Amino acid sequence: MSANMPREDTQSDGLQDASTNPFVPLRARINTAQLDNTIIHPGSVKINVTGAFIVDQDAPSPSGSVNGRSHDTKDIRLPNHTAVVSHIAVDIGGSLAKLVYFSREPHSQEPGGRLNFMNFETDRIDDCVEFMRQLKIKQQKLNGSKPSELCVMATGGGAYKFYDKIREGLGVDVLREDEMECLIIGLDFFITEIPREVFTYSEMDPMHFAEPRSDIYPYLLVNIGSGVSMIKVSGPRAYQRVGGTSLGGGTLWGLLSLLTGARTFDDMLGMAERGDNSKVDMLVGDIYGTDYGKIGLKSSTIASSFGKVFRMKREAEREAEDSGGLTNGDEESAAQSASSKDPSPSSPPFSAADVSRSLLYAISNNIGQIAYLQSEKHSLSTIYFGGSFIRGHRQTINTLSYAIKFWSGGEKKAYFLRHEGYLGAVGAFLKRQPRNWGRRGSFEESGGNG
Repeated sequence: MSANMPREDTQSDGLQDASTNPFVPLRARINTAQLDNTIIHPGSVKINVTGAFIVDQDAPSPSGSVNGRSHDTKDIRLPNHTAVVSHIAVDIGGSLAKLVYFSREPHSQEPGGRLNFMNFETDRIDDCVEFMRQLKIKQQKLNGSKPSELCVMATGGGAYKFYDKIREGLGVDVLREDEMECLIIGLDFFITEIPREVFTYSEMDPMHFAEPRSDIYPYLLVNIGSGVSMIKVSGPRAYQRVGGTSLGGGTLWGLLSLLTGARTFDDMLGMAERGDNSKVDMLVGDIYGTDYGKIGLKSSTIASSFGKVFRMKREAEREAEDSGGLTNGDEESAAQSASSKDPSPSSPPFSAADVSRSLLYAISNNIGQIAYLQSEKHSLSTIYFGGSFIRGHRQTINTLSYAIKFWSGGEKKAYFLRHEGYLGAVGAFLKRQPRNWGRRGSFEESGGNG
């Protein structure tokens, strides 16, 4: 992807000689006074998003999850940004803490840098604080600023719950920002500034990218984290939480931790990918034997989530009774019967992976239908889905997209983002911006905090 993005030819190896290097474009040059001012007043930093693009393959850190920490390889390259960035941002939710920070390109002779994305399980918040502490130590090398000048922009419930821990652990200023406002700022940034970020999904075209645009209002944001918030956005600072549900990512994580052996959210999504929900769910085809075409229901449509489980449990009990396994609920008889049979029990009719897929569909379908009803109530045709519940997971995206298309008769569109879990963190990061930055002046009312 990056090979297709236009870049300006420069031969600068960073900030040090940019002000005198004739090869550096005028807009990329920075003098000593500007550098000092940026370090002292990080709120005056202006992020240059010209030519920004998503880095797909050459991320400097390995992907994957280690000890509750995960590095998202989809960094955002800012090839024309030369000013010093002296702040990092963290969005701490009930399940995950999402971190965004800026760094220079290692071993590169080109100007600019990139936004990096990390997440930590909130239960491992100490690991997150330690990672930020290491960033503080490396701040001079990463961004050319002094470690003492680092500022943390924090949002989410954890910004209050862990405020003292972060402040004392890092010895830096921690500025707490409103969660809903940060979500909107972050989403607006991705919609309007970053190419190949926002996309729609269909079976024929799994990832159809939408071009960045400025005429984005009004829309509905469905943010799916531990719980779900649905926000009507009418303008840059005009928004209202119109609904939500407590059945979100935390519900899936909690129930599957009880029902399966999975220990992490990614493990659960991996099991759901392998599972077959038809072994657990009662489908329209199980009831009608075919499609119910008159009302537009396919035979594979879920009529009842986990609807087969009770029936299979009853059948198993009857089989046990018929074979002498149970006698009027007599535990002693049951124990004697079990000891006289083959010690290896037969495998259950469904697996943990089947349960995972069924529950994922149940929660996703519920969210999709509530989102449609809210969009209908508030006359919104554009719906953005964000939050760490999605994780770029195809089944989740397909379910949400299909729900909006089905219930709206194709009149409404569901949009997704490649950085769906980082809306709040990016919004908090951008709260340090001055007036009228970026391709459109949508943040003029926020100003900078520095």
